[in-house]
Amino acid sequence: MKISEFNYHLPKELIAQTPASRRDESKLMVLDRKNDSIEHKKFYNILEYLNDGDCLVMNNSRVIPARLFGEKALTGAKIEFLLIKRIEGDIWEAMVRPGKRLKPGDKVIFSEENLFEAEIIDYGSDGTRIVEFKYEGVFYERLEELGKMPLPPYIDRESNDSDKLRYQTVYSEIDGSVAAPTAGLHFTDEILDKLRKKGVKIAYVTLHVGIGTFKPVKCENIQEHKMHFEEYYLTEENAEIINSSIEKGERIVAVGTTSVRTLESIAKKSETGYKVESTSGSTGIFIYPGYEFKVVDSIITNFHLPKSTLLMLISAFYEKDKILDAYEQAVNENYRFFSYGDAMLII
Repeated sequence: MKISEFNYHLPKELIAQTPASRRDESKLMVLDRKNDSIEHKKFYNILEYLNDGDCLVMNNSRVIPARLFGEKALTGAKIEFLLIKRIEGDIWEAMVRPGKRLKPGDKVIFSEENLFEAEIIDYGSDGTRIVEFKYEGVFYERLEELGKMPLPPYIDRESNDSDKLRYQTVYSEIDGSVAAPTAGLHFTDEILDKLRKKGVKIAYVTLHVGIGTFKPVKCENIQEHKMHFEEYYLTEENAEIINSSIEKGERIVAVGTTSVRTLESIAKKSETGYKVESTSGSTGIFIYPGYEFKVVDSIITNFHLPKSTLLMLISAFYEKDKILDAYEQAVNENYRFFSYGDAMLII
């Protein structure tokens, strides 16, 4: 299967640079696989499509303000960090710029008034560095104070204070992502309350989204692509909610490709079919056409980059040509694309 099969034309002006004025005012394209139909709605119309007994599975990972700006000790050279993932304790892997200036033993100071600095302790992969932080207080509180939100590279502006709210789901809870699980950005507390009253069950998985989510596929043959690994968690309580729905034959609706990848990674075959188990680990699952889904029945997602692994995942859930036809229709209807863009529901 060739990467060129997952390409489409996208005018640059349709790449959303800011969020919708209200989370639930974004557009919603509804793809009905059974009827081969497309409807154009607003996201608040999601209430019409989720029913009593459905189980909505959401990723509650929280985006950390992972961009840091500091100075190299002794020289005062300006340095930028982008935290990628926590390795252990106060040791992180980070992208650094300019990378040539930073070697093991070098220190970068982000705050002199209240201690917050990092020492380069090793080289990482693909030009990254392994760094150890020293600080006063609580790490994530200091990061909240000093860091900026790591907006994706296709958003052509600096992040601001409003992004700390809007580039975050209303149900985010566990710090660890450096990119938002963007399908969840459309939900409001009001919509979630209405869904609960309607009888929709809500379960949470945690998958910390890494910067690799933006890694392009460079292989012409997509089967040769190697996925990045991301950490996930599923509590016993949430596993019970999901399994109860599976046993009753109720619909599992995954919010975002991160929830899909988590559920499909932890699904285990049992005597009565597939179930999920309370566990933690890391997944590099690569889902593309030909994959047989184990537990996911419906997906809420955003519109993804051409030739991306996320577009390939969605094309595995529905017929690739019909997904590309839907994307062409989205372009014609001036849908907004990518992280701050509009949403799609595939039922």
